[in-house]
Amino acid sequence: MTELPAVHAAHTYELTAAVRDEIRALLDTAFEGEFGDHDWEHSLGGVHALVRDTGGLLVAHGSVVQRRVLHEGRSLRVGYVEAVAVRPGRRRQGLGHRVMGALERVVDGAYAFGALSASDAGAALYAARGWQVWPGGLAALGPQGTVALPEEEGSTYVRPAAGHVLPGAGHPLVFDWREGDLL
Repeated sequence: MTELPAVHAAHTYELTAAVRDEIRALLDTAFEGEFGDHDWEHSLGGVHALVRDTGGLLVAHGSVVQRRVLHEGRSLRVGYVEAVAVRPGRRRQGLGHRVMGALERVVDGAYAFGALSASDAGAALYAARGWQVWPGGLAALGPQGTVALPEEEGSTYVRPAAGHVLPGAGHPLVFDWREGDLL
């Protein structure tokens, strides 16, 4: 039986410039050039999960960063999953599950719940791990006030942190503002 590669977790501040460059190159490859500078910026400032093969090549990555979400008059600390990618040629080997397991442990230990925006290709991974599509409304608190995000409905997934329950879907999740894609 082949031993699975270890997952290494590290905060952004612990990553050298060379490792950050390596992560960015993996993301550019995995997303076929569709991973922009704003996407990169969104993946920084939290905990990264990295998987390397036996030769040291980075084969999978994901990160979880803090977002603030307003819900029914409360400001919640949410672990937002970003930049989950597996190197082409290494997909369907459980590496995405290993990355998500590490990120979910961070969500369980530090946040009220986890959230992410899933691509069509990634949705099956998240659903298989118990993440569910947020059934309520979505918005962001922008410079001019609240901006509804109906285009994000159906692709935003949530997962309660250990010992927590998800907020009620009767009120929207209103995310903090950021440059680029809001979710």
